[in-house]
Amino acid sequence: MNNNLENELFKSICDKTPEHIKKLNLINFNNQGEFTFTLKKEHLEKYDAQNNPEGLGLQEWFENYAKEAKVSTAGIRGPQNILYPQDTRFPINLVGIILATLAKALVAKEKYPNRKIYKVAGREVRYNSELFLDAIARIQAAQGITTLISKDKKTIPIWLASFLAFKLDLLGGEYITSSHGISVKNATKDLNSQGSQYLPEESLEFVNKISEIFEQTRKNGTYEIKIAAENNPLINEAIMEKLEDGVNLYVEYLQSGVAQKINLDLIKEVQNKVYVENVGGSAYRTLSRVLDKLEIADKFKWFNTEEDPFFHSIGKYDTTPKGEKAFYDYSVDATVLAQKPDGTKFFPVIDTLHYDEKLKNAPKNTVVLITDPDHDRLTITQTEDISRVPELEKAGIDYIKLNDKTILTVFTANQAFLMLMDFWSKQQKAMGTWNNHPRFMIKTTASALSWDEWAKNNGVKVVNVPVGFKEIANIMKKVELKLKNNPEEDIVVDDVFSNSINLGKNPRLLFGGEESGGMIMGTEELIKSMHGRFAIAMREKSATEAIVVASALVAKLEKENISLSQYLLNVFDENKIIGRFDTRVDIAYYNESEPDIEKLKQAKIIGEELRTKNDLFYLSLAIAIREGKVSLEEVKQILSDAFNELNFSNLKSIKFVGDGTYMEFDDKYIEIRPSGTDAKTKAYGGGLNKSDIEKYATILGNYSGDRTELHKKYISQGFYNETKEQAMKYYLAFVEKDANNEKFCIPEYSF
Repeated sequence: MNNNLENELFKSICDKTPEHIKKLNLINFNNQGEFTFTLKKEHLEKYDAQNNPEGLGLQEWFENYAKEAKVSTAGIRGPQNILYPQDTRFPINLVGIILATLAKALVAKEKYPNRKIYKVAGREVRYNSELFLDAIARIQAAQGITTLISKDKKTIPIWLASFLAFKLDLLGGEYITSSHGISVKNATKDLNSQGSQYLPEESLEFVNKISEIFEQTRKNGTYEIKIAAENNPLINEAIMEKLEDGVNLYVEYLQSGVAQKINLDLIKEVQNKVYVENVGGSAYRTLSRVLDKLEIADKFKWFNTEEDPFFHSIGKYDTTPKGEKAFYDYSVDATVLAQKPDGTKFFPVIDTLHYDEKLKNAPKNTVVLITDPDHDRLTITQTEDISRVPELEKAGIDYIKLNDKTILTVFTANQAFLMLMDFWSKQQKAMGTWNNHPRFMIKTTASALSWDEWAKNNGVKVVNVPVGFKEIANIMKKVELKLKNNPEEDIVVDDVFSNSINLGKNPRLLFGGEESGGMIMGTEELIKSMHGRFAIAMREKSATEAIVVASALVAKLEKENISLSQYLLNVFDENKIIGRFDTRVDIAYYNESEPDIEKLKQAKIIGEELRTKNDLFYLSLAIAIREGKVSLEEVKQILSDAFNELNFSNLKSIKFVGDGTYMEFDDKYIEIRPSGTDAKTKAYGGGLNKSDIEKYATILGNYSGDRTELHKKYISQGFYNETKEQAMKYYLAFVEKDANNEKFCIPEYSF
């Protein structure tokens, strides 16, 4: 299909790519046989047409890569040259993928000498993903590591790769995705033997190995990297084919959790089909098979089943938010809110889904479940009569007008997941299993206050963690270690607020999730791997799990002729929830879609400086309070002086929460957090008044970070300069306390 926007992107990239990059032919993966890539010391330094024509600037690439590895919340992400993937000026490039894969392979071999190592590798639909997957598999094979991949390197979701890493007791996995990020971005999510994303200390192991490779290259002039043949037997499609990519195993897992008879029976009775918006197309291949095996496939309709790395133009515009004429990508995060030049708020991603046309003949209360390219996040929407608008506005529920009679209600993940946890708890009570174990949830600090309120009302303990699903998985592993070592004792874990949470004896996870749209639910019986490891829940968020629960809830409400928005209001009322409102403000400091990499790099550097200044203004206050350098009253003075339009008289605390600064007021919370993957600031809020939290989040999130005279008076320059380093020590102490550091033992495989 001819796509003008995509063609415009291609042309712009082609025009901005220098001829010497276009002519690069360093590594030819069209060569199906075994070959060697020779890394040269010249490659490490910058390109210079006269003095270093072989320069690739790999040292500069590596310095940025290493910096990202220390803070990344979800894989080491970045833009790539989608037309010329050997372009090492970009953070994600073929040479970098090769170096990182080799380094991880060498670390694995050092840890497990003379052992048979198996890993899984998968991808979604992004540009160059198949090439990167081929490179990963062939480099690992050259190092004696068996890589399980789907037949013909076809797509699988991130949660399936994660599930297989745990279920099959593999050493880990590699998954190529940038989640719901813009089309030109990519990344590798490194999965450990638990199926969880690498923690920073795990990433640093292979980062240090790349440094060693560079040292040897400088010393010897070259470094040989072997690439196995495409048909090397260690690149194994047969196991995945036999396992149907793990779909059967995953269906068994679902049937022990959210896909039990009580939910499936509801879904089978639904009259109005549930739509699945399959952004990028790659979720369809796996999700359709899961639904078919659960015998509920006929209850769903699909949008966008064709795989497309441009994501069907979703989220793409030919003007920037400032109204400038240029290609602009808002990502495929359906919940992103933006402002038009005239100040009008709108959902830029959902606008490009064209539901005014697609849903014009759909019945009232039709539900559309929107999932992203790696199929781990879910956004829930529903058509409703326009007469509902006053009640929705009063409740702080967003909507889009489709026509004069119909609106599309758009739920934040905070709202949607509150409904799902409430519904699933009621289903467990109906099955008579609720009281078999104490229940708890793991949530990120940036998620809704309403979740904490609901949990308290339902006797569910809450463990708050920093943003990132690996943080949720880290708590799971701590709980599992205590269950294993002291099964008869109460399980106590610390949250990131430094509270000790008693989860009771032999607890079960009701819900683990975050406001950005990712969630998981546990099972009644512990999940057992092929070789006897146990887990309370899986390590990666899964839109399939969310879709099963959401569809069962939709079916129940259809019988009762109740909309999801009304159900949400009922949950608020039944649980006497006060903090009903939430918001998130994303501040991007540059246009990530800029095709000129040098401009992009400079814009990102400037943006990162702005992001860091904003972060340090608040973070230094939180760390200073923690260390007794300032009082809360003095912090109130500093903030009141800097923001005279805001009231800080009812500020109760200001805390560092692992990756951001959390301000607790009597009537709300505001969290300011620097993005772990880009030059962005994210400002979150939750509380009693929507306009109030939006005001605070917007003003605090957009602050320049300039130190005021009062800030300088109470926070010395030396303390300010060391704040980040001190914060990292506190974060690592939280991660490491009661950590499950049991060494993974490679089993005797019987594939």
